[in-house]
Amino acid sequence: MNATINLEKHFPVLLNELVSIISPLYGGTFIDCTFGAGGYSKKILEDNSNNIIALDRDNSVNSIATKLQTKYKKRFKFYNIKFSDIDKIKEDNIKAIIFDLGYSLNQISDLNRGLSFKSKGKLDMRMGLNDFSCDEVISKMSEQGLFKIFKYFGDEKYAKQISKKIVQLRKNKIIETENLVEIVESIKKNKSGKNKSTKIFQALRIFVNKEITELINGLIKAYNILPIGGAIVVVTFHSIEDKIVKFFFKEYSEIKNSSRYLPKSITAKKYFNLIKKKPIIPSSSEVRINPPSRSAKLRFAYKLENGCDFKKFVNNFNYLKDIENLNFDV
Repeated sequence: MNATINLEKHFPVLLNELVSIISPLYGGTFIDCTFGAGGYSKKILEDNSNNIIALDRDNSVNSIATKLQTKYKKRFKFYNIKFSDIDKIKEDNIKAIIFDLGYSLNQISDLNRGLSFKSKGKLDMRMGLNDFSCDEVISKMSEQGLFKIFKYFGDEKYAKQISKKIVQLRKNKIIETENLVEIVESIKKNKSGKNKSTKIFQALRIFVNKEITELINGLIKAYNILPIGGAIVVVTFHSIEDKIVKFFFKEYSEIKNSSRYLPKSITAKKYFNLIKKKPIIPSSSEVRINPPSRSAKLRFAYKLENGCDFKKFVNNFNYLKDIENLNFDV
């Protein structure tokens, strides 16, 4: 893929809020798990006491990373890896690990990648280091599999009808981006508001890039390599991501008892210090400048203890991981 990143169009979401959370930790290494156009990394590097380890599965950002490596030399490193492989990073004095889970405007607007319903031609949607493309999913996934993807990853009311029509039409033609949009519009005739294809494209992007599995594994591995006192900061853009992150922090920041009449267990542990239970959202002024930020939610927590096994966390979302692991002939 040859995506072109236009830095003038890139707005790092909730940047000031992020800085206010991590600035007390300045003077160490920060891991930017979703480097993108480098908005967070550049801001953090303005303080000469900070180092950045940046990760991104999308190799189209390599040119931006190279410029930062040239400018900051020993204070900036870049790895073209998925953030679920964060445990491969061997660094000391990690102060915070940052995840921005949104697609940048630069990625969405590159119509060659097929990430948007405005694209033309072959469906792709790969962000890098993928096992398959969206085109393969649309042409080979079973009707039931497509239904599950659209229902659970897109919360699409018309998932059954759309899946059925895709399977019918693909017998006689290759379904490209504009064809998929036409299918959705033919079924959701009376829908208004945001684009009718939004949920379908969201669902397919999640499936193609295994975003749920990536997030779950990335959060757990981030906890494992983070020293006590360090922070995990996550910016989400849709309800599935936020549900996962909320559970991850909340479940392990509280000590629960089987009965409210019993004293709190002296052996139970809190693994996170969750200062804010509600997410931080963009201000109205930020939304005016950058409308896509309106759906962003920032959650963060500080690590208190080592040794959490996260079994309940993983089990709670296994039903979503199972959908991402649906088999089809690739």
